[in-house]
Amino acid sequence: MGKIIKSTGYDSFAAGIRDLLAAARQASARTVNSFMTATYWEIGRRIVEFEQGGKAKAEYGQSLLARLSVDLKAEYGRGFSPDNLEYMRNFYVAYPPEKISETVSRKLDFNSAGARFPLPWSHYVRLLAVKNPLARQFYETEALRGGWSVRQLDRQISSIFYERTALSKNKVAMLTKGAKPKPEDAVSPEEELKDPCVLEFLGLKDEYSESELEEALIKHLETFLLELGGDFAFIGRQKRLRIGDTWFRVDLLFFHRKLRCLVVVDLKVGKFTHADAGQMHMYLNYAKANWTHEGENPPVGLILCTEKNNSVAKYALEGLSNKVLASEYHLALPAEKLLADEIEKTHEVLNTRKR
Repeated sequence: MGKIIKSTGYDSFAAGIRDLLAAARQASARTVNSFMTATYWEIGRRIVEFEQGGKAKAEYGQSLLARLSVDLKAEYGRGFSPDNLEYMRNFYVAYPPEKISETVSRKLDFNSAGARFPLPWSHYVRLLAVKNPLARQFYETEALRGGWSVRQLDRQISSIFYERTALSKNKVAMLTKGAKPKPEDAVSPEEELKDPCVLEFLGLKDEYSESELEEALIKHLETFLLELGGDFAFIGRQKRLRIGDTWFRVDLLFFHRKLRCLVVVDLKVGKFTHADAGQMHMYLNYAKANWTHEGENPPVGLILCTEKNNSVAKYALEGLSNKVLASEYHLALPAEKLLADEIEKTHEVLNTRKR
């Protein structure tokens, strides 16, 4: 056995090593993000210019992204879905050359990537959801000034920090208070490097990515539900719906023949929260108004949440004022525990494959 070091200077020595490693990891994450963001901007530029050289129609653009997505995913993986390519396209439109550089260059200059795009890609994706250009510029400026993590940026946007600051009589106090991060805003260097966007960009995988897990779960649960006595009829996967200016996707949509209603299935990788229930109720209201046919019963929602050591299945019976109908739903639908067990089985299969 080795001797235990009792030097009085060892603690500070080891702390220095830890600080060095943490700084190196942070620098690595920033470097990768700079390259990734610059690359995605350049992809967006080429998409826009290719579109302008062809038909200036929305449907042409969508078919272009769909075709390009198939080609890129075949070689580079899941990071190039049509939605992600649309983000890249919108990124270029929101940040044209004249806005990010005084000298417009047709070549992608990786050496200046950090100067062009000082924020990580995840920040820009979140900023693109802010439709008001003034608000977007405000959040971008404050994120740079305060060194906000993407979680802090998301929290500030969700809490309409821009509007609250604009209405405040003491804007300096608002900005000072808003710049202070909360404990839940922290993002470690390990989390930055294990971000699915970063892993996909580098062509790496950390055990299995969130997107892999979601895809495996969706496929498995689709098969599982269809095998439960034939009452479930498959309608669609990743079905899109638009509420206001925002697009959403429902993971799975079924029709239950016995209950004569739609079943909306939403999968969440993580802990079940009230926000998940709120989003499902929004989906159900939309489905009731837009997807339900005359004579059908109100739709039912199924929320599936998976964590590392726990899985949860919750039914949302929005708008069922009829208690008899609600009882019928509970009798005809699979037990929540049964669904949670199926999630765990998929976890085990994935872990076995990785081993």
